[in-house]
Amino acid sequence: MLATRVFSLIGRRAISTSVCVRAHGSVVKSEDYALPSYVDRRDYPLPDVAHVKNLSASQKALKEKEKASWSSLSIDEKVELYRLKFKESFAEMNRSTNEWKTVVGAAMFFIGFTALLLIWEKHYGEWGGASHRQALPSGLHPGVFTSFGTLAHVN
Repeated sequence: MLATRVFSLIGRRAISTSVCVRAHGSVVKSEDYALPSYVDRRDYPLPDVAHVKNLSASQKALKEKEKASWSSLSIDEKVELYRLKFKESFAEMNRSTNEWKTVVGAAMFFIGFTALLLIWEKHYGEWGGASHRQALPSGLHPGVFTSFGTLAHVN
């Protein structure tokens, strides 16, 4: 009786609609994937939407100033207008990453691990010959594979 009462309370709490109230959280609004989104890629140079979607008052004033002559804009204002539309320039997108260091490091790790296995096999290889000599009197074929996958012939 006690177990059924405990399980019924757990079930009511699990199904309860006030879970988000107990979790002290809020409802997260999901993004509408049917609308175009911003992407910064070299093979897609002009994204469908601007990088900055919600403009501040100063950014709106700059957009109004953009409609006039561009010669009246300063270099900093032109750069700020560019940053409203794009997150990175082509030079920033083409900047080299340090991923090659990770790849070379992982390759060196596996080469080193393989070298350690080969050294261990070379150093402790006599047990393979001893186990093979022990198997010969029992009538096994002399050309048998060792545990390392090499064909061993013992006379």
